[in-house]
Amino acid sequence: MLNRKWYSHPVLLTGIAINVFVLLLAVSVKGSGEQLARLLTEDGIVEWMQFLTFAMTAGLLVFAGAERWRRSGIDLATVGMLGLGFVVAAAAMEEISWFQRILNVQSSEFFMQNNRQGETNLHNLAIGSSGSIHKTIMLKMILLVGLTHNVVLPLLARSRPAIRSFVEKFGGYLPPLPVSLLYLVLVALSHVLIEHPRKGELGEMFGAVHYMSTVFAAYFLGFGYNQPAVFQQPVETGLVDKLFSGLMAFLLLTAWLLSAGAGAMMG
Repeated sequence: MLNRKWYSHPVLLTGIAINVFVLLLAVSVKGSGEQLARLLTEDGIVEWMQFLTFAMTAGLLVFAGAERWRRSGIDLATVGMLGLGFVVAAAAMEEISWFQRILNVQSSEFFMQNNRQGETNLHNLAIGSSGSIHKTIMLKMILLVGLTHNVVLPLLARSRPAIRSFVEKFGGYLPPLPVSLLYLVLVALSHVLIEHPRKGELGEMFGAVHYMSTVFAAYFLGFGYNQPAVFQQPVETGLVDKLFSGLMAFLLLTAWLLSAGAGAMMG
């Protein structure tokens, strides 16, 4: 385990800074319905950032799992990492409707009739007269799992280290409690300060960035993680964390550019 304070960790601080920046950006344009809609709309900065961070996190999980397999063979932790990687990859593809809008592919009759947005994805499939899988089921699951993983288990693990060991045995990790609390505060602020039908997209992006940074800190740098990390030498970790912090900032710039391109095509 890497013994280091969270507030001196470049990767964790960069993740927090990105989320704070996007929240401040949303607050700064909330007086303009057009600009706020541009930020939160399909193919806007927030949604592209979700896709990019989910895709990055999926790649990190698969890489960490494959590296553990190479070093130690297959075990429950390896399977857990690889499985999580593929689940997060599917979430990334769902965010952009499996490249449907990018490739300008028409939805099939099934999705036109059963998807709330007429898109080729599963999370917007209709349930009942006004619900969808995302709103009716997934949001409740995300809330329950998110609070358990970010608050309940890290709190319990402080007095019961066996809880952390149990989670890591199945390929999981526990994020640093202060970082998780800051993430949840930002989600709460986004709901209080922003009035828009799609303001929930901000919280989803905050979560995606939060998990990208904490996954890298745990599996690759060993921060708060009792299993062997991908990088174990102090010299390696001291350089890699700064490099990855720069990459995270570049993802935000890329999301901004992609949203501008989508706006130009729609215009």
